[in-house]
Amino acid sequence: MKTPTEADARAFALRQLRALRHHLTTPSEDETPLLGDSRRRWVRRLPYIVVIALQGSLIPTGIANLVGFYDLVLPVAAALTIAQTTPLFLAVTRPLTAWWISAAAMVATASITARHHQLMGSWPWTAPMIIAYVFLLLALALRESRATVVSVWVATVLLTALTTTLGLPRSGDGTTVLLIALSGAALLLGWAVRDRAVARRLLTEQEHISEAERERRTLLEERARIARELHDVVAHHMSVIAVQAASAPYRITGVPDEAAEEFTAIAGTARESLAEMRRLLGVLRSEESGGEKAPQPGVSQLAQLVETVGRAGVPAQLTVEPDLVDLVPQAVGLSTYRIVQEALANVVRHAPGARTWVSLTADGPALLVTVVNAPPPERTESLEASVEGTGQGLVGMRERVRLVDGRLDTGPLPDGGFKVAAVLPLDRPDTPRETTA
Repeated sequence: MKTPTEADARAFALRQLRALRHHLTTPSEDETPLLGDSRRRWVRRLPYIVVIALQGSLIPTGIANLVGFYDLVLPVAAALTIAQTTPLFLAVTRPLTAWWISAAAMVATASITARHHQLMGSWPWTAPMIIAYVFLLLALALRESRATVVSVWVATVLLTALTTTLGLPRSGDGTTVLLIALSGAALLLGWAVRDRAVARRLLTEQEHISEAERERRTLLEERARIARELHDVVAHHMSVIAVQAASAPYRITGVPDEAAEEFTAIAGTARESLAEMRRLLGVLRSEESGGEKAPQPGVSQLAQLVETVGRAGVPAQLTVEPDLVDLVPQAVGLSTYRIVQEALANVVRHAPGARTWVSLTADGPALLVTVVNAPPPERTESLEASVEGTGQGLVGMRERVRLVDGRLDTGPLPDGGFKVAAVLPLDRPDTPRETTA
């Protein structure tokens, strides 16, 4: 085992002095006034009220002590007392800077009272000065880090040792011990109060996190409840529609071939709706939709979609540029399908029987999606004419377009028709932002 040498001891002492200097010259970055985070106005003003009260009592008594017991002239006594007590105002926001001023005043006072003393000649500082210094250390301990608090106490011990080199305190005097003890007690008290406040703040933050977790759990439970209700109500009726439509040609005699095909189409549409709803229920029952495994619809499914609305009485025509299907990313393709689906659904609801044109073209790095419908035939009422629209369809389109950083333009045409035009980027990397049906 290597025995420490004198050089090692000097290096260790030098490192400790550097650490002490660093902590004494690096104040806290938080310049919020003491108790400035309180919601109560009177609590925020309390530090200033305490400082004013201390100033009003310590300055007159401090000057009187220096003049009466140390035979100092009034200007010098007033200067020393004010230099020791005024930093209390600065301690509310910058306690470490205030401590440097106060420490310098303490050293200056000790050097002067060492040569001017009468009855209290063995005390390098007056009682008001010690009280002001202790309150300043209390404010410092409430704001600064533990390392800074320890460094300040060590510096206070060194400060009292410096007064000894100036000739004070005299043999048997307890002033040095009193200052060290009071300063240590003030720093320890402020340290404990600050740690308690930090612990309470962390506990409050943990309670907020727990509350957020409870709200999240409540949200998941509500989503599961909605999923159960959708399954119990909507799925039941859709299943009945699918079964009745599929079995109608066999239960009813003499059904024409066209009617049988219509029943078959209704049954197929009901089954597709059930599949879509099952995917939606899967999303509602889980926090994330990452478990969705079924392939999502895209541009290649638009022909089937147009055919479906054609059977619903809306003559629609689809135009897609050749080889465009391979150029569309999955996320853009899904948004395109949903936009066209919602636009055609609006035509079925609000303009039944109107001719509709759907076109997809590439314009450089963008995909142009257009759905235009002509005015509905005369004397044709909207299927939702008696229901006040909510506008959720257009909102959903805008959300789809926003997800892929595109643009949407919708509005009526002069001839009474309606237009939906979207510009979607083709060069956008395929991301998993939108995976739900």
